[in-house]
Amino acid sequence: MSGPSEDHEAGTPVTRYRSRHRRPRRWRRLVAVLLSAALVVFVAPTVLAYFKLNHNIKRIDISKALGSRPSTTSVSAGVDRPLNVMVMGSDTREGIGTTEYGKDTVEGGAHSDTNLLVHLSADRSRALIVSIPRDSMTKAPKDCNDPKSTVANGEVRQWNYNFNKGGPACTIRTLEGLTGVFVDHFIVVDFRGFQEMVDALGGVEVCTNVDIADSDAQFTLAAGRHRLTGKEALGYVRVRKTVNDGSDLNRIRRQQAFLSSVVQEATDTKLLLRPDKLFAFLDAATKSMTADADLGATTLAGIANSLRHIGVDEIEFVTVPTEVYPKDPNRVQWKDNASEIWEAIKADRPLPGSSDKPKPTATSTTKERLTVAPDKISVEISNDSGVGGLATQAGAALSVQGFTVAGYRNGAAGETEGVVIRHSKAQKAAARTVAAAFPGAKLKADENLGSVIVVHLGMGAANPVEVPNRKGKDPLPKMTVSAPPAVPDGLDTRKADQDICS
Repeated sequence: MSGPSEDHEAGTPVTRYRSRHRRPRRWRRLVAVLLSAALVVFVAPTVLAYFKLNHNIKRIDISKALGSRPSTTSVSAGVDRPLNVMVMGSDTREGIGTTEYGKDTVEGGAHSDTNLLVHLSADRSRALIVSIPRDSMTKAPKDCNDPKSTVANGEVRQWNYNFNKGGPACTIRTLEGLTGVFVDHFIVVDFRGFQEMVDALGGVEVCTNVDIADSDAQFTLAAGRHRLTGKEALGYVRVRKTVNDGSDLNRIRRQQAFLSSVVQEATDTKLLLRPDKLFAFLDAATKSMTADADLGATTLAGIANSLRHIGVDEIEFVTVPTEVYPKDPNRVQWKDNASEIWEAIKADRPLPGSSDKPKPTATSTTKERLTVAPDKISVEISNDSGVGGLATQAGAALSVQGFTVAGYRNGAAGETEGVVIRHSKAQKAAARTVAAAFPGAKLKADENLGSVIVVHLGMGAANPVEVPNRKGKDPLPKMTVSAPPAVPDGLDTRKADQDICS
């Protein structure tokens, strides 16, 4: 088994942007899809610039080195199906004009300490970016030069050694063999491009709650908010051993916050309205990239067209959950619930507990005709969220529409996700009227119940809305509390629109 190496950090990929012009608040819809520098070429301002940028990208064909692969539901290149893109940050120092970060890795060649799997949903309504810790000890092909060498008959080694042993092909073979997730494309971004992309943006704002002084990263920074140049940002995302507990997991959280800041920076500075800044950014991005042979102009244009409606609030980061590796406390291994991430990607659905539920609207959107009026229905509300006041708030919203609230109770916090409505067989039609008040609610038959319908408000529960057959005209009371999102234990997530200091 290979031993640990010097901790030389990889450059972190950046984002790609788009804007909407339907209403005065259009900047809230300015898109930043964090699928690496390769996808930013989609927004090149002219045809000539597009081909110039497309020519910048180095491409290699690794198809013969991937061996046996998982199945994919591919139907047409780049559109109408989910896409998975493996983004790797190469820590080679070649061409960055400085030896501050070291000349090379211990073994020679590059490692890839930053590894992101970017999943774009088939309907392009959301993006999931999965961070894979560099210190993960996993099974991997023993000989990455032999397509017949697989994860199943391989050896255990540290994740970032895969890139050193066999480049992108070895990293992808390892991921596919471990997870069953098919990788459609890959991109490698190097140090030089990371620096230049940040500078092209005019710097990026970061936030740290502690002073930083790291000799390995050649970087110091006082606690608080700061705007960093490209060189400073490279030091910032490389810092590990001297901040908090010194773990790679904390560094991943800092890198995810940095990437979120890049997304927000584009929104604030209206990058798309500055052709000079935009081209400088895209030129820097594409010059530093290596991609697969199939990531050509036609594919890029198809994906670009499909990403028109994705927003910053629909981009989610998650870190593969880990625990201490028994043979080496300085390394980690994946927890069993990491499979929840891979299964969600393969099924093209949001992570359990993510914002996959319908958003509340002014009126219910139920498609079935409701046959029981609210004033004929008696409900009991159980607060299973742990948030005080949630049940009484829901009760007030139901009462004003004619429902009779028979009582309240506190359930076991954390055991219910969303809204679950229990009812007897005889009350099924009435339960549908209740469900119309809670977008995304699930009905559950319970023959131990009588005429009263029980509403369970769990983690991620939607607040009540108006039902089509409501009684009275008084408006619903203002909703002042909300249930927290239901996040599976051990899944560390954040949204791209989250405050960078959080």
